[in-house]
Amino acid sequence: MTGQARRNGAALGAAGWGLGVLSLLTAMPLAASGRLPDRLATHWDSGSGRPDGSMPLWAAALFPALIWGVLAFVVVVALRRTGARAGGGIPGWAAAGLGSGGVMLLGGQASVVRANLDRVRWQEAGSVTGGVVGTLVLAAAVGAAGLLAARRAPGAHRPASSGPDMEIPAGQRIVWLARASNSWLQALAALTGLLALAIVVSVLAGLTGLPFLLAAAPFALACVLVLTCSSVRTRVSEEGLDVAFGPFGWPARHWAAQEIESARVESRTPAQVGGWGYRLSGLGTTVMLRGGECLVIHTLKGKEFAVSVDDAERGAALLNSLRSRHSG
Repeated sequence: MTGQARRNGAALGAAGWGLGVLSLLTAMPLAASGRLPDRLATHWDSGSGRPDGSMPLWAAALFPALIWGVLAFVVVVALRRTGARAGGGIPGWAAAGLGSGGVMLLGGQASVVRANLDRVRWQEAGSVTGGVVGTLVLAAAVGAAGLLAARRAPGAHRPASSGPDMEIPAGQRIVWLARASNSWLQALAALTGLLALAIVVSVLAGLTGLPFLLAAAPFALACVLVLTCSSVRTRVSEEGLDVAFGPFGWPARHWAAQEIESARVESRTPAQVGGWGYRLSGLGTTVMLRGGECLVIHTLKGKEFAVSVDDAERGAALLNSLRSRHSG
């Protein structure tokens, strides 16, 4: 997967998140308008916990959306000024800012709607303390996750001679790194994740009953599974072959160099292996993220594992050299 393709995938995911948050922020109060007073309590006294400020319904719907728009604009401008990262993804600070900022605004909006729900006057609104505390904790966790995912992104691999085998100079260690991702799988993960988030937010806002929360489970599960299979990072070193899945590099698989009988490059298509993602077929196990060249290993146990990454020939050559060194 080229740097431009990774940038396109990252931009697609960020745009989906941005539009999803924007839609939910404006839709929550409008969807509950029949159960809300004409003015909504939007500020609470820190000492007594009682509402001491309000906004019209339309302003309560648009004001958080405006804040989100400004935040997204600032992040985009900062990204353009600092330049695209070499790896092609979104920098950690941007992912953390957009992730935690979106969660804070959504949690705050849900708390406001729930506090005003079924009240005649805004002065009768309930407390938002519990919702705000929970939102802050979740936003901090999302921000930390964004930073962690960005730190795990690999850099460019060290050049090495091409071919099915290579000579490793004595006393030197060569490491080969590669990454691949599928923008469509990432978009599907974002869509299912937003659907799960919309259900959770509607429950937190009091728009739907607690049993409705169960409907979020299949969407959340689909989001996690698809996101895990949407990208892969591959590393060949003295320790052997490591393949890490998803933005956090987990789960991961490892093969020691002495466990591998041979490595090669082979062209495979989704039709050959039964689709996209983590596939089991007559060809063995294949991590299929795009059709084309794959790094394929044949283990001493007679099993085959393939992963679709660019520059697979270098990885196969290094693996064969390491295998020869360990068996020699």
